[in-house]
This record gives sequence, C-alpha cells and structure tokens, in this order.
Amino acid sequence: MFIHKIDPLAPQGGRETPEKVFRSRRKWLLAAGGGALAAAAGYGIYSGLQGKDEDVIAAGLWSPEAEAKYGALYPVPRDKRFEYGRPQTAEAAAARHTNFFEFSSLKWCWKYVGPFQPDPWTLSITGLCRQPLRLDLDEFHRRFQSEMVERQYRHRCVEKWAMAVPWTGVPLAAVLQAADPLAQATHVRFTSFERPAEAPIQATKSKFPWPYTEGLTLAEAMNELPFIAVGVYGRPLLKQHGAPIRVVVPWKYGYKSAKSIVAIELVGSEPATFWNSINPSAYPFESNVDPDVPRPWDQSFERMLGSNEQRPTKKFNGYERYVAGLYPAHESRL
Repeated sequence: MFIHKIDPLAPQGGRETPEKVFRSRRKWLLAAGGGALAAAAGYGIYSGLQGKDEDVIAAGLWSPEAEAKYGALYPVPRDKRFEYGRPQTAEAAAARHTNFFEFSSLKWCWKYVGPFQPDPWTLSITGLCRQPLRLDLDEFHRRFQSEMVERQYRHRCVEKWAMAVPWTGVPLAAVLQAADPLAQATHVRFTSFERPAEAPIQATKSKFPWPYTEGLTLAEAMNELPFIAVGVYGRPLLKQHGAPIRVVVPWKYGYKSAKSIVAIELVGSEPATFWNSINPSAYPFESNVDPDVPRPWDQSFERMLGSNEQRPTKKFNGYERYVAGLYPAHESRL
C-alpha cells in the first residue's frame, strides 16, 4: 500500500526486511566477495520468507476442532453465473501474498497470523434498520446456509497484483435484507476486529486508525456482486484471507473488501474509512478498478499471483455489466 507519514521501514512488530532492502544487501555481499556463500544465504532467507506451500496453508488454519466443525459444511453449490475468464490462482500462491496490515505491512502475513483466533466470533448488523442482528458463527451459518454458494471472482489490488479465487459465502444483500434497512440508510460501514494481543501491528504505537473500517453506498451494497465470504478454495477462510468472515467486492480495489469483520452498520452518510483517512487522494471512497484513473501505481496492467502473467486492467475489473448502472456518469459513456 502507498502510505504517507508512516515509515514502512520503521522497526515494528511483524515487519521483516523489505525485498528491495534485502536485494540491495545481497548485491553488496556479492560485491564484497561473499560469492556463492552470500548468494546461498540470500536465497535461503528469501525462501524462508516465501515458505513451503504446505506451511503457508497450515499457518492459516483454525483449531482442529473448528476446522472439522465448519469444514463439514463444504462443498456448497457453485454460482455458475460467475467465471474468472482466466486460470484459477493456486491456493498457496493466494495465501502467501496478502495484505493484512493488522499483522504485517509486507506480504508475508501468513507468518504472523498464528496467535489469531477466529473462533468464537460474533458479527453484528446494526444501525438504521428494523431488525438488528447479532450472530455468532453457528447462528450465521444456520441462518444463511441455504443461500451459501461458491463464486469464482477476480480480485484486484491497487498495487497491481491480481488473483482469481473461489470464495464461499452469501450475497451481502441477503444479510442486509435480513436486517431490513430503514429509508434513511444511505451507506454501509464495515468494522474489522481489534485485538492487539493477537495482531502485532495493532500492538505497536503506529498511527494507523484501528480498527480497520470500510464502506459502500447502500446501492452498491445491495448489488448482486458484493459477498460476505466465510470460505475459500472449498474450506473455511484461512486466517490471512480474513477468517472467519469478510467482505468481497470484486469490482473495487482489494482494500475495499474488509477482512475479519465484527460489525456491519447501516448509516445515513458516507462513513470514514481506514485508508481514505490516511490518504484521501490515493484511496478515494469509491475506489473502482479503473486503468484510466491515476494512482500511486500505474493501473494499465495487472500481474497474476503465481504465474506472474500480465494482463491489461479492465474497467470495474471486468464486471462492468453488473455495476455500470450504479455510476450514471460512466453509463452515459457506454
């Protein structure tokens, strides 16, 4: 992520040496005569940060009891309306390269999620609604299990990397309809967990505005695409993917899809959000995927995790026919 006023190289818990710094040190060692020994050491450090596929997956698993309990709810039917239009990202590649700033400002979050406990968990749906809900995981599954589906969604980070992932969950609209929004509701705010004892970066004295918050307009939230995910690759969400319950908004940049949420609130105005509060120009509230809108990174192309294949960025991440009507200024140009 593009961060202002916060030094990403400052010594803080859960932050390993950035790859750029590591590679510069490796070059220095080679130039100084370290030769093959320095190269082998550098490769060993980098490989250790990357991790073996099985270790990356295992790091994100819940307790054996919880895995057995919630894993028994899979598989679920696939919603065949949605297809990637590209190869599916390997499970380990998607689990290895994640943004989860509660645990690390770099990509090896899987190394730091071990202490995090996604069970027990409670999700509240409150605010401007007639039927507020407070559901633990068992209650959530009982209430929405009949609507659970698997959807093949493309995911696009503002940093230009992308993946194609099969999420399991329920449409956000179904959850909001159960709460019965009032006419005054115009937006939806999502709030993630705050547990400094389990999340290294939350435990530091960083200036991040914890807990993580995000939001959508109510019209966006009631669209058929936004998803409340509880699983991925046919299993309960791995911790680094936002266990036990997260938001997935496939036509927006990834930071709009809040992880490990504890609250959904219907509100009457645009809510403050995490990255927008830090840098409004880089992270506007809308944040639709758009190759023509300037960002800290060139958005004209994206790089697929695992394969490193480059593809041109598509407006709305390729979901234009589902969401263009939400944005009249864009629809008028079609």
